[in-house]
Amino acid sequence: MQQHQVLWTPTSFQREHSQMTRYIGWLESRGLGSFADYAGLHAWSVTEPEAFWQSVWDFCELHCDTPAERVLGRRDMPGAEWFPGMRMNFAGNLLRHGRGPLADHDAVVCHGEAGKAVRYSFARLFRDVGALEAWLRARGVQCGDRVAGVVTHGYEALVAMLAATSMGAVWSSASPDFGADAIIDRFGQISPSVLVLANGYRYGGRDYDRREEFARVVQGLPGLRAVLDIPVLPGLGEQTGPAVTCWSRALAEGRGHEPSFTPLPADHPVYILFSSGTTGRPKCIVHGAAGILVNHAKELVLHGDMGPGDRLMYYTTCGWMMWNWQASALQAGVTLITVDGAVSHPDLNRLWALAEQEKVTHFGTSARFLAECRKAGLQPGQRFALDSLRLLFSTGSPLLPEDYDWVYGTLPEQVLLGSVAGGTDICGCFVGCCPLLPVRRGEIQCRFLGVDAVAVDEQGRETAGRGELVCRQPLPSMPVGFWQDDDGQRYRAAYFDTFPGVWAHGDYVAFTEQGGAIIYGRSDATLNPGGVRIGTAEIYRQVELDPNIRDSLVVGRRIDGDVEVVLLVVANGELSQDQCSLLRQRIRTGASPRHMPRHILQVPEIPYTRSGKKVELAVARLLNGEGRSDNKDALANPQALDAIAGCLQKAGLLKP
Repeated sequence: MQQHQVLWTPTSFQREHSQMTRYIGWLESRGLGSFADYAGLHAWSVTEPEAFWQSVWDFCELHCDTPAERVLGRRDMPGAEWFPGMRMNFAGNLLRHGRGPLADHDAVVCHGEAGKAVRYSFARLFRDVGALEAWLRARGVQCGDRVAGVVTHGYEALVAMLAATSMGAVWSSASPDFGADAIIDRFGQISPSVLVLANGYRYGGRDYDRREEFARVVQGLPGLRAVLDIPVLPGLGEQTGPAVTCWSRALAEGRGHEPSFTPLPADHPVYILFSSGTTGRPKCIVHGAAGILVNHAKELVLHGDMGPGDRLMYYTTCGWMMWNWQASALQAGVTLITVDGAVSHPDLNRLWALAEQEKVTHFGTSARFLAECRKAGLQPGQRFALDSLRLLFSTGSPLLPEDYDWVYGTLPEQVLLGSVAGGTDICGCFVGCCPLLPVRRGEIQCRFLGVDAVAVDEQGRETAGRGELVCRQPLPSMPVGFWQDDDGQRYRAAYFDTFPGVWAHGDYVAFTEQGGAIIYGRSDATLNPGGVRIGTAEIYRQVELDPNIRDSLVVGRRIDGDVEVVLLVVANGELSQDQCSLLRQRIRTGASPRHMPRHILQVPEIPYTRSGKKVELAVARLLNGEGRSDNKDALANPQALDAIAGCLQKAGLLKP
């Protein structure tokens, strides 16, 4: 099968009934333009950004208490000023269905590894948010304070976030499988007033009691006024301490109070997200309320084709930006199906079975999960009734062409495969899916509306080939800054030092003639053998085809002024020299001679971040004698880095 081959095309019914088509008709009815195709709509969205973003706000029926003086004040990057003069509340928009026609409909349906699903209506969510906000206020929490959660992917995390943001507090969260040091590395920088703690979690059929570990976290955050205990594992006793309140008592204490939905400036902080922290202390990325709200509305409603009655199941943790992203679907009247625990327990069919059971319309997961399903030979479209499924999101890493083949070889023909790419930095996407466009093999469909993204060479000139992914115009979900970076120096250094006035995202990309995108991996992990830049994704695409290889990681080793490619693999059994030779030949034929690894080493496992991304940069630093990661607790499997160090040392590749 050829790259770029069309695998899916929307039917006339799908096009006509999509939210994107409704939006185009809405624009035309208001005299904002006439658009023959998506390319024309996108061109308008970047040439008339104020008209475009105001139209998204209005079409998605977002609410503000005081309208903005204009959509965009200053346009400089960094420093763009969005919706000056506006006053609004983030939680008020997400909870707008707590009263009205959808009030009794499911807002959140929670699935864990044990027990039945627990269902909560929009009205119940509204009431519980009001109760918890009252409890927070009684603990002295004020507008601008931070409320942090070490929480599982379920109902309580959503209630806590909405209660905090309703009153103007800033929400930040991590997953309960984080180590105490990793949590303190994050939350210690932002000094939360309240910590919301799960007492443990269940994963892979096993219960993990986290009370002792989290007692260390409480001790390491001296500014805490209160701790809220969530009994995720009810068989355990409550977390102890004079400032601890259990979840049920907190709600009972505040019962009867409604959310305040305090009107706040558009750029008032709503979230603090963190970089992975695998090569240094995590960056504290601050996102503003209106910018996150309007950008998520665009991505979920227009590009994700979501509306009232749809059911979104995104497998994530509360330490990954996709949790924040999916939470915003509440404003569109979408039911969130939350899933906690392991995707592979009791087997890899778990999520597909839940998609059938809950009549999921939108299923979100990682490229890694889809690759595992393909390798396991799963046939969910034949085994499960997935007639409701319309869109399958994939993110976290580039999606291989073979995974496109697997999706369109097993899932119902109506499903749009929506590969999306962006990041924590914008809590959203630069490129992704569109219900009006075809899906081409190995290719992300399009630039998102309002996103002026191009590939540039090392001099910052736009290129038709591969280059750095940059954004030439401001987006409302770009951070309002970093925490405790008053002069903005670290923020500028992170995104704007490479090409002044232009956002450099750190991905290596090419845009196709059809307007699609191919991501070749992180640009900080781009390899330069012989001075030629190649992306790690190009090598992964070839390695993934080898049935003997379960996982792999590619890094560059600097030597004698050049770079040699080092491939680490997790194999089925002992890897022979003949297998290594065949693997090199596959890479040479499928990619190029420059892609061939100089060294192939077998390792026990590949290190991943807690959001499921391969940790290339930390291994590259280790390989090039720049030291080991100081933040191994940021890894899902920190032991993998030590094992790799041993293998590199044994092979004589580890620099002193």
